[in-house]
Amino acid sequence: MTPSSAPTRVVVRCATAAATRSLGARLAEVARRGDRIGLIGPLGAGKTELAKGFAAGLGVTDVVDSPSFTLMAEYPGRLPLFHLDLYRLSGLVDAFDGGLLDEREAEGVTLIEWGDRLAADVDPDRLDIFIVIGDDEARSIEVVAATADQARFVVAAAPAG
Repeated sequence: MTPSSAPTRVVVRCATAAATRSLGARLAEVARRGDRIGLIGPLGAGKTELAKGFAAGLGVTDVVDSPSFTLMAEYPGRLPLFHLDLYRLSGLVDAFDGGLLDEREAEGVTLIEWGDRLAADVDPDRLDIFIVIGDDEARSIEVVAATADQARFVVAAAPAG
């Protein structure tokens, strides 16, 4: 597949929390140092479930919870995982003042819950994952590549078959 023919987005339906975690683990398999991923969706959408699966896919053995009150958690794995939660922040200044954006993140993978609170022009190379809750409580999870290199995540997320 050439970069120009690489898919830029895919939507995956996840009917259970386990399916959401499984998707996260598949995405982690293709993660590389320096990747930044925004998780975007309403309260209860499954952002933390996806993060738990992603962490497991990186070989993280620690318990992964939503970092809503700590703002950022760091976990050792195949790559260091930096798990941020921007829900309680009022803007970009809070993210910088809180030390949530620093050079250490370049050595690992950064998952950003409520990633839409960090403007795309501040984080233009971020892969975004949008989670929508359907009427049947299943999740529609859209993986959107911002760069040709991120097509690896779209391919990893695509259902087999």
